[in-house]
Amino acid sequence: MKFSVSQSSLNLALSIVGKGLATNSTIPILSGIYLKAADGTIELQTTDLNISIRHKIPANVEEPGITVVSGKLLTNIVKTLPDAAVTFESTPHNIAIHCERSSFKLTTLEAEDFPEFPSLALDRSIELPSKTLSQMISKVYRVTSKDNSRPILQGIQLTVENNTMRLVATDSYRLAVCDTHTDTDSKEPFSVIVPGGTFHEVLSLPSMTEKILIGTTDSQVAFVFNNTTFISRRVEGNFPNYRQLLSSNCKTSVKFEAGLLAPALKRVSVIAAANPAVKFIINVNDATMTLEAFAPDQGASSETLSVEVEGEDITIALNHRYVADCLAAVSDTDKLTLELEGPMRPGVFKSYGDINYLYLLMPVRL
Repeated sequence: MKFSVSQSSLNLALSIVGKGLATNSTIPILSGIYLKAADGTIELQTTDLNISIRHKIPANVEEPGITVVSGKLLTNIVKTLPDAAVTFESTPHNIAIHCERSSFKLTTLEAEDFPEFPSLALDRSIELPSKTLSQMISKVYRVTSKDNSRPILQGIQLTVENNTMRLVATDSYRLAVCDTHTDTDSKEPFSVIVPGGTFHEVLSLPSMTEKILIGTTDSQVAFVFNNTTFISRRVEGNFPNYRQLLSSNCKTSVKFEAGLLAPALKRVSVIAAANPAVKFIINVNDATMTLEAFAPDQGASSETLSVEVEGEDITIALNHRYVADCLAAVSDTDKLTLELEGPMRPGVFKSYGDINYLYLLMPVRL
């Protein structure tokens, strides 16, 4: 195998497929990058057996061939090279790399041992706007659970129906839902549950295009864009029936700008390091929302904000870290509405715009 490729395109390709390298596997081949040179193209593949990534870049191929080389080592080398042509030439157990005055000789792994890239026999597929989808994922992926014993809660549910795209995530303590209008050619409803971290990583890849194709098989979900194919396992099971948590009753409604609450919450919660509960005290007559935190061995803090209020006076305690995640998902100028039904009923934050956002948070018992 012999080929040459530009350092910049190779560096970009390695940043994409590097997401699929196994970091703690006891199987050495999974820490490698599979290289295939043929027909003026270099194909790079990685897998950790949960996700598989394939990316293609143009190259000057003099001799076709395949090999596997250490992903970490190759990435570190290419990062340091100047933006010039990089030449690869392999022998049965080594590969030589040249770029201007730099030369490297790396030991290779057996390409025959590298897992075969999954078949792309998709049962269903849909094309969606990647920028909008990325914005929606950034609003919900923090809510996915970190508990490996409940994998269904580690996923994000994507549904597309009647030209409405919706993402939902929950860790059982909170729930995030966002939806928006999107024009699709699909006449049938589309639904899949994707691991939250994977979903976020895919839409953050530097080769992302205006549209992304998402397709499913019985056990996998595939993302196809530009010259990249990213395949992940689906999250199996039935997503929780989140709609039963969404009550139409609202005794108190509080409206404010996110940029007003975020710094106040940050200041008050300094006291709440050990005890994450912060009281939200709503006073209708004064049109105020007072935040209070208390720690027996440290002291107390409070701050009062002027807000728009309708309904009844109410006090509820919420986890300030979870509220901060909600505020991080919107811009400072976004108008938020906090709907409350009672001190031991969930608080629901809502914002409306091109992307509608709902964040439900279970209260903390004081």
